[in-house]
Amino acid sequence: MTLSIKKILVPTDFSEFSQYAANYAVELACQFDAEITLLYVLQDAVALFPEPGVSFPAPGNYLQELQESSENSLQRLKENYPTELTIHTELRNGPPFVEILRCAREGEYDMIIIGTHGRSGLAHVLLGSVAEKVVRKASCPVLTVRPDDLEFEMP
Repeated sequence: MTLSIKKILVPTDFSEFSQYAANYAVELACQFDAEITLLYVLQDAVALFPEPGVSFPAPGNYLQELQESSENSLQRLKENYPTELTIHTELRNGPPFVEILRCAREGEYDMIIIGTHGRSGLAHVLLGSVAEKVVRKASCPVLTVRPDDLEFEMP
């Protein structure tokens, strides 16, 4: 069996943890002459509320500004890496783990590289671990990356 990796999907939330995953992806892409897609998913604001049907009107151009800010952040992230690599960016809207899985399937990616931790806070508590859901449900191999300096405490 010959290992062939030509397309790597790297979901990011712009946290330090996802940066470690992107760095791994760059190293693998260089070794396998693969292309990378940096993916950011804008989560639906309604999904953050625990009560069904609770919503709020988006003030002014907030959603458009959030999308533009996310696109700019993806471009800045892309600029951190060698220009000889083929790196694409993609922005999607929806539940993060669903859109990551959908993107991987639609784009026929050979591998997903994702950080073991993301941003913390209320959204993490309510939604569970995106990385865990991706590992369990992905149609391609998933490499999870844990920062070297993150200490694991035994229970």
